[in-house]
Amino acid sequence: MKKIALLLICYLFGVHAICQNTSTPISIIPEPVQMVQNAGVFVLPSTITIEAPIQPAVKTTLDILQLRLTAATGYKVLFGGQMPSATIKLVLNTTADAAIGNEGYRLNVKTANITIVANQPAGLFYGVQTLLQLLPVEIESKTVMAQVKWKAPCVTITDYPRFGWRGLMFDVSRHFFTKKEVKDFIDQMARYKYNLYHWHLTDDEGWRIEIKSYPNLTKKGAWSVAKVGYFGTFSQPLPDEPKTNGGFYTQEDIKEVIQYAKDRFVNILPEVDVPGHSMAAIASYPDLSCTPGADKYDVIAGESFMDWSHGAPPIALKDNTLCPANEKVYVFLDKVMTEIAALFPFEYIHVGGDECPKNFWEKSDAIKALMQKEGLKTMEEVQSYFEKRLETIVESKGKKFMGWDEILEGGLAPNAAVMSWRGEKGGIEAAKLKHDVVMSPTTYAYLDYMQGDEIIEPHVYATLRLKKSYEFEPVPPGADAKYIIGGQANLWSEQLYNTRHMQYMLWPRGFAIAECVWSPKEKKNWNSFAAKVEQHFKRYDLEEVKYAPSMYDPIFTAINNNGQLQIELATEIEGLDIHYSFDNSFPDQFYPKYTAALTPPKDAVMLKLITYRGNKPIGRMIAMPLDVLQKRAGVKK
Repeated sequence: MKKIALLLICYLFGVHAICQNTSTPISIIPEPVQMVQNAGVFVLPSTITIEAPIQPAVKTTLDILQLRLTAATGYKVLFGGQMPSATIKLVLNTTADAAIGNEGYRLNVKTANITIVANQPAGLFYGVQTLLQLLPVEIESKTVMAQVKWKAPCVTITDYPRFGWRGLMFDVSRHFFTKKEVKDFIDQMARYKYNLYHWHLTDDEGWRIEIKSYPNLTKKGAWSVAKVGYFGTFSQPLPDEPKTNGGFYTQEDIKEVIQYAKDRFVNILPEVDVPGHSMAAIASYPDLSCTPGADKYDVIAGESFMDWSHGAPPIALKDNTLCPANEKVYVFLDKVMTEIAALFPFEYIHVGGDECPKNFWEKSDAIKALMQKEGLKTMEEVQSYFEKRLETIVESKGKKFMGWDEILEGGLAPNAAVMSWRGEKGGIEAAKLKHDVVMSPTTYAYLDYMQGDEIIEPHVYATLRLKKSYEFEPVPPGADAKYIIGGQANLWSEQLYNTRHMQYMLWPRGFAIAECVWSPKEKKNWNSFAAKVEQHFKRYDLEEVKYAPSMYDPIFTAINNNGQLQIELATEIEGLDIHYSFDNSFPDQFYPKYTAALTPPKDAVMLKLITYRGNKPIGRMIAMPLDVLQKRAGVKK
């Protein structure tokens, strides 16, 4: 009996151990289409054997897998084409699995081995990204992590994307980022199954791509006076200030980045933003302008040169537009598009078209003559004339034409695709007209916006919290889903001075958009997603990638209660306590906990807050001046 009891105890202990091993939450971003967790765990052996197709399209996937497995574990990795007892098997189907398409995969983690099966190499790449997320967070370490149990839960996953266009836009014009920084950006986005890098290469603040037909675009157009502070409020550059800020990519650089992205199954969409946002081009070649005196223009360094007080489009104080009535402009664009089309294999070229001021056109005799000749009645029709001619140029290079939703105004070019950024209206309208649409509305997808309260975040003109980004639905009510080819997030760089802040603005909202464009709509769950984000924060800590902790910070609502300020507080994620003080001291878990609306003491000047989970501080210490809240509430002092 004693032996039987002892065996029973051992058995129960073993079952308990398995339960413990599988209790770590699975935190895959973006959420797979289907996942079943099975009993048991897979333990990584100290010598890892990997069977994989021997072909160039799989090489980078294998290189990434080997690097990630060896750097953190210190284990040995061996590759082979046919390895029956391999630890990890990457398999390409000989007969296509219709359910998973070109980018999908099936991942099966068993106690003895791991198998990833796909129709195409892209699917193997994405399957590997998921596998790495199943391993302990320490797999992200760049150095060997001792005492880690390298195991993964046994799961069966079937996964494939909801949309074929899963994009991130990175503006390298307002502030230049090096070739290596661009590659790092592509690395990070590919890990979360983005497949489209929208490269915003030209704007008022810099022309970043070498065009051999027009060398001044990078000799002059890529450089400005260095300024630091709040972009758009800088003082006017002086004539003798050195123009040392900027840079550009040679055509060889571009080719290198395109190949780097291709190896990670990322397409690159180039953008040349015209006819507005063209000061860098005009400063380089003034005869592209309608306006006398353009030869005195310089590349914008961040000084104010647009009047936005009347809304969009703005009133230009300097003419930053190419001239639709100037035939030299179309010769210029033809040569530029010839070189861009030869460089970029992706089917689309993005031509901008947004925020084009028209007040200088209104004063131009050349524009008036064009309107009379072509029967154009409005300035919007003038821009439409320009866009239709540009579409003909782009299509003559074998490419498809895409622009921001302003290209709808005055009549859409016949075959144009629309990227809808001013909310969803433009995308809905374009889809009804049977044009392809990429949804990228400011409401959810503008990652240059502040992520929390402006009292603590680097200041820009709007706020977009993580939870709001997670509400992004690329097919809004009223849109014809057949024409919505995908969605993307945009990261404009007016206030991005370095790569660390770029990362801060990109993550975790980039996680949210990734899930919105990959995962089935019905699989999205905010509380589950927020918990996964916290696990990915741990990964980024080990990988030394910066992110914003703004989701831990309280949300302020200032209320005018009959002339008295009341303050309501909330948290974006569940399970947090807010502790506060009005006496200028720094609160911790022993200070009052927020439970109901606060009325500040009569002479108090500062509200300080911090969020806790249990007895552990999790948010940032925030000092909120009460006069700021009074102003928001409309309470007079």
